[in-house]
Amino acid sequence: MLKLDILVLAVHPDDAELGCAGTIMKHLALGKKVGVVDLTRGELGTRGSAEIRDKEAAAAAKILGLTLRENLAIPDGFFENTKQYQLKVIESIRKYQPEIIITNAYHDRHPDHGRACSLVTDAAFLSGLRKIETYQDGAHQEPWRANLLMHFIQDMYIRPDIVVDVTEYWDKKLESIFAYGSQFHNPEWEKEPQTYISSPEFIAVVESRAREFGKAINVKFAEGFTSRKILGVDNLFALR
Repeated sequence: MLKLDILVLAVHPDDAELGCAGTIMKHLALGKKVGVVDLTRGELGTRGSAEIRDKEAAAAAKILGLTLRENLAIPDGFFENTKQYQLKVIESIRKYQPEIIITNAYHDRHPDHGRACSLVTDAAFLSGLRKIETYQDGAHQEPWRANLLMHFIQDMYIRPDIVVDVTEYWDKKLESIFAYGSQFHNPEWEKEPQTYISSPEFIAVVESRAREFGKAINVKFAEGFTSRKILGVDNLFALR
C-alpha cells in the first residue's frame, strides 16, 4: 500500500493545477507524498476530448512530480452526491490513507465544483465509519479519516482561511496549467471554439488572485484555501 501525505480529489483534470499546484510542489519538495485523483475525465469540456485530457493530465503530473495520478471516471457534468459515487471516493481515501485531503471549492461558477465539494466532504467523513465496507482487489479496506480537509479557491472569490506562499513554484505552476493545451490560451487551438477559460484574460485573473493572496502575507504569489475545521499552529510565530 502506498500511503500519501496529501491527496487532492479534484473533479476535473486541471482543477488541481489551477487550485493548488504550487502547494503540491512545495510539499513534494519537503519530502511529502502527494497524489491527485481526478473524479471525472472532463469529457464535456467544449474543447478537446477525454482522451486528450488524459494525455494532458499525465503531462501535467510529470511537471508537478506527483507521487501518483489516477482518474475515477465518474460521469462529467451529471454526477450527484450519491452512495454510488461516495463509495468510489471512499475507496480512494482508504486506499491511500492521506493525512490531508484537498478538494474543490464550496461553490463556484462551474456547478460541478460545488457538487464535487459536497461529494468529497461527505465521503471523507463516511470513510472513517467502520460499518461501511469497501474492498480493494478483493481485500477488505480499513476505515480511514484524514486529519484535515481543505478546499482550494477557484473562479468565484472566497475569503481564504489560510494562504500558502508558492512564489518559488509559480513558473512551474503555470507550466503545469499550460500542459492542458486544449483548455487554456493556445494559438494551436485558435480554430476551436473559444471559451471562458481559453482567453488570455483568464490566466491573468489566476495570476492576479495569487498576487492578492500573496500580498496578504508579504510574498509575491500565494494559493488560498478554506476549511470548515478550526485550524491551529504550534506557536504564534509560525503565523505571518
